[in-house]
Order: sequence, then structure tokens, then C-alpha cells
Amino acid sequence: MEVVDAAALFARVPWVDAIDAVEAALLSGVASAPPRTAVPVTGGELLLMPAEAADVVGVKVTSVAPGNPAVGAPRVQAAYVLMDAATLTPRALVDGTALTTLRTPAVSAVAVRRLALPAARRLLVVGAGPQAWGHVHALSAVRTFEDVVVVSRSTAAALVGRLVAEGVPARAGSLRDLPGADVVACATTAVAPVLDGSLVADHACVVAVGSHSPDARELDDGLLARASVVVVESRDVALREAGDVVMAIAGGALAVEDLVELEDLVRCPAPDRRGPSVVKTVGAGWQDLAVARRALSARA
Repeated sequence: MEVVDAAALFARVPWVDAIDAVEAALLSGVASAPPRTAVPVTGGELLLMPAEAADVVGVKVTSVAPGNPAVGAPRVQAAYVLMDAATLTPRALVDGTALTTLRTPAVSAVAVRRLALPAARRLLVVGAGPQAWGHVHALSAVRTFEDVVVVSRSTAAALVGRLVAEGVPARAGSLRDLPGADVVACATTAVAPVLDGSLVADHACVVAVGSHSPDARELDDGLLARASVVVVESRDVALREAGDVVMAIAGGALAVEDLVELEDLVRCPAPDRRGPSVVKTVGAGWQDLAVARRALSARA
């Protein structure tokens, strides 16, 4: 069984390739997977995410340990096992943490490629962890940003320094920069809204990836009510796990029939821009499988 560590994964699957792998999965009709299973354990919880394609199957085991940052360990870690579909023989063990860092922004970029203005030049990212870093690079693969603003209460400087060293025109900012943003990415651990939706420009595209619980959200009702389109991976998953969507529907700001599934967005013309576009994802096993499969084929 081959071991694919983080460095090998990013070397084999550049951002554009990860985005294309996710889109190919959507267009091939394999963008579905069993529901994520959450298993409580003493240190937090384990999330089990299986998926199947014609030639391979896989499962990601993700650990969420809320107490880890206090002892200098990552809050979220994961391992991914990729297997032959016919015999279920393990073929690769992939760094699941790196896989999540790669595939989640790739999913966002698939939607942003269709929803953001072609001339979008200003990106604002709320958060400064691995997902914030990944979203800067993935979204930069589908739009050319001249100004990347990082908003974080305590760690913006570290991420800005890393991005600048990587050639990104990044700077630390605040939510006062929000009205001028063309694309906004929220990648936080917040359980309550981090944005004032009334300040989001009508033409902006907003992505939220931080929560996967029905009682946690990053976006407020005001933004969801203004949105010209709200894109989710699937209605069933969103209604089960996406707090931003669940609470907006409960509050009357959004209706179930307003939700557009990502596959429909990819297959159909982009909707009219009558207000901000919103993309809310929580992660799904088929996304991990699509990118892990690309990593295996890149070696071959």
C-alpha cells in the first residue's frame, strides 16, 4: 500500500487539477456518498466519510479534538484509505488532513468559477487557518486577485506572511474591507455569524465552509435573504448539516426550494445576479475520493 504524504499530495494534484477532479465527478454523476457518520469519543468526535466510484472506493476518518489547540496540536486531523473497488484491497494511505485542505477549497472554486464576476479582483478571507490558506490559492486559480485581505482576530499576520512569501498580494485587514470585496471566503470555527450581510456588495460571491453542524453558522439571515442564489452540495446534506442554511430556513429568510445543488450549477447556465451569490458547503466523501483518485492516477 502506497503512502501519500502531504508534500506528495500537493505535488501530484495542483489546485487546478483538484478543481477539475471535483468538477469531473459532478459531471460524471458520481457526486454522491453515504451520509457522514459522527462517532463521539472521549477527546471529541470521529467523522467517517466513505464514497465509491467505478474503480475505487475510499473512506476518510477525521478526528475533531476541540482541546487540541491548547496543547499545540491541530483541532482537525484525518487519514484516508483508498481501495480497489472490486477486491477492496487498500491501494493508498493518503494524508487526510492535507486532502481536506485541498478538496474543500477546490469545491468552493468550482462554484466561484461560475458565480464570481469575471473581473473579480478583491478577495476577503475570514479566518487564518489551513482552509483560509487553501481558499486563497484555489480561488486564485479561477480568478486573478490584485488584493487579498485576511481578517482574523489573532493570526492574520502569520498567514499574510506565508502568502506574501508565496507570491500572493496579501495584507491584513478588517471587516471594514467587506463592502469592497468581490469574493468572500469564510473559513472559521465560529458558531455565530462573522459577517454583517448588509455590507456585502450586490455583485459579490460569498463562500462559507467553516461549519458542518445544524446549530453553527458563519452567515446571517440578512445575507441569505438577499442572495440571488444559494448553492449547496445537496439539499439533503444541507438540511442535515449546514447551520447557515438550516437556521435561515427556520427564520424565514430562505426556502428549501431556493437551494441550488452544486451539480445543477455546473450543468446549467449561471443564474442571474440580482444580489450576492452564496456557496455553503460542509464536505462530502465523494469530494475526497475524487481528489485522492486523481493523486493515484498522477503517480501512474
